Amino acid sequence: MRFTVDRLDHLVLTCGDVELTAAWYQRVLGMEREDFGPERRCALKFGGQKINVRPADADNWVSGRASAPGAADLCFVTALGPLDVAAHLHDCGVTIELGPVKKLGALGEMQSIYCRDPDGNLIEISSYLS
Repeated sequence: MRFTVDRLDHLVLTCGDVELTAAWYQRVLGMEREDFGPERRCALKFGGQKINVRPADADNWVSGRASAPGAADLCFVTALGPLDVAAHLHDCGVTIELGPVKKLGALGEMQSIYCRDPDGNLIEISSYLS
């Protein structure tokens, strides 16, 4: 039997400090926090997806073999133009590492700005707007 994947539902991000990570993604990227399950795990929701935030010391959480804070490279798409993204990051006190630069995304050419979250994960914020 062959099948195709429809979409990404969630991903797991390993972090050093759940509260610090959740606050950053809420403040900088506008995500909604959701605490779920009997263990009150933390998730960050946006669009139809979410990021489950896994503490680095969680031994009861099935995850990747080499899960470590700072090992992720994530790209998020926004409806804001790159200059507005840059201004927002500046207002949040977030250092821009690169950008805006032209990149090729899943839907074609986009403008990207790169920064890092509190654990050092590379965060790409992209727009298909000029």
